[in-house]
Amino acid sequence: MFTSHDGLCSIGELAERAGVTVKAVRFYSDNGLLPEASRSTGGHRRYGPDALGRLRLLRSLRTLGLPVREVRRVLDEEGAGADGVLEDAVAGQLRALGSQLTALRWREAGMRLVLECPPGERADRLRLLGAVTTPPSTASLARFWRAWLPPRMPARATAAFLEVAVPQPPDDPEPAQVLAFARLHALVTRPCPGAEQPQPSAHKAGGSRAPAVLYAGLAQAYELAGTQLRRGVGPRAGEELDSFVDAYASAYGGRDTPAFRRLLTGQLAADPRIDRYWELTADVITAPGGPPEPTPGTAHDWLFAALDAQTAAAG
Repeated sequence: MFTSHDGLCSIGELAERAGVTVKAVRFYSDNGLLPEASRSTGGHRRYGPDALGRLRLLRSLRTLGLPVREVRRVLDEEGAGADGVLEDAVAGQLRALGSQLTALRWREAGMRLVLECPPGERADRLRLLGAVTTPPSTASLARFWRAWLPPRMPARATAAFLEVAVPQPPDDPEPAQVLAFARLHALVTRPCPGAEQPQPSAHKAGGSRAPAVLYAGLAQAYELAGTQLRRGVGPRAGEELDSFVDAYASAYGGRDTPAFRRLLTGQLAADPRIDRYWELTADVITAPGGPPEPTPGTAHDWLFAALDAQTAAAG
């Protein structure tokens, strides 16, 4: 309760009790966040008893970093429903802070990358880093794959493939991971030497369902092979290889036979390769000092090696 005879206080008294500046009180009042009870005969602002609690809440919300528009929402819903509005506002602020912290970590790792490299390499490092946003965006990688995948690929199948083919940058990267991602971005954004990217033979399989069938089957085979790669198991015949071959046989509308496996071996050996993409992807997603994380590319190589060995042994 204020000590004045009318139960109101001046802007200076309110600011002092709340521990804020007069300028801050004036700002909140001018923006409709802190209503005035009245004005004195001299035109000075006067505030009622509720103003102190409201101003302290305002200060707390602003200390959390909530923007004025979010503070207004919380204050407008004060009472019924206020907890839900406050929870949403704080959750949104946490997301924004997370993005800012990730950006700062990437900038820090980038600076370490430049500082720790030989002077003769710094210009190239700076050029690579300058092309990548912080936090980094994977949009260029997604565009690369959309151009690579078959044009008849259904949207759902495309999205499923992008989920495994596009590496998610770590929130707290090491300099080597920053460099790998920058090189990956440079790889997918450089102009193709020809009119378009060379396509694997399997992309020419007929039928509107063929691309979706192929990549759904490959995803399953890659997952199975990835398990063996993590265990350090070398290429071998088994469920993984059968799933791999079946993906191609289903896309072509054929059957898994020894003759088909020989034909597929020759076809895959002649297909264009993007090994550098998968090497850099593994560098991005692998924890520093840890064993290489499997990628669709390394899983494909494991499966093809198993297929090649099997067909060679069969003669």
